[in-house]
Amino acid sequence: MNDQIQMRFSRGKILPSLLAGLLLGVTVSSPAAEISGAVGVTTQGDMTYRAGLGWQWDKRWVESTTGHLGGYRDLGYTYWKGGNQASGRHSISAAPVFEYVFGNGLYKPFLEAGIGASFFYSTSDGDQRLGSSFNFEDRLGADVKIGDTQRVGIRVIHYSNAGLAQPNDGIESYSLFYAHQL
Repeated sequence: MNDQIQMRFSRGKILPSLLAGLLLGVTVSSPAAEISGAVGVTTQGDMTYRAGLGWQWDKRWVESTTGHLGGYRDLGYTYWKGGNQASGRHSISAAPVFEYVFGNGLYKPFLEAGIGASFFYSTSDGDQRLGSSFNFEDRLGADVKIGDTQRVGIRVIHYSNAGLAQPNDGIESYSLFYAHQL
C-alpha cells in the first residue's frame, strides 16, 4: 500500500517538473516565443484550461497576394476539469502546426491544422477511456492575427491513441484561445 502511495506522489511531482523544464528550455532557446491561453469544453461538457508556448517557423511557402503557408511549433499543458472521477487531470503536448494566413493587413485571418503527440497523467477523463497515457493530438482552428503580436480564435483538438491500445474512446476539446508574442 505504501508503494502505491509513493508511486502516485512521485508521478504527481514528475509531470509538473517535466513541464517546467520543457517550458524553461523553450523560452531560453527561442527569443520570438509566444504565450497562449485557452478555455474550452469537451463533448462530455467538462471544462479544459490550456496554457501554451509557441514559436513561428522561419519558412513560408506558397506566397501570393492571397496569403502564405507557414507554421509554428506548439508546446501545451492542459488541465481537464470534469466530474468527481476526472477532476484534476493533466496532459502535456507538443505539435507542429501548419497555418495558412490570408492577406497582409492589420487583421489577417488564418486556418491552422496540426498533428502532434501528448502525454496524459491518467488514461481516463470522465467517461472517456483513452487506453494509454500516450495519445496523438489532432488540431483544426480558425483564427485572426492582429498585427504581428496577437492572435485570437477558435480551435478543436482531438486526442486519441489511434488504436495502439484499447479502449480508444478519444476525447475532444473545443476552445477559444488568445496568444501574444513575447
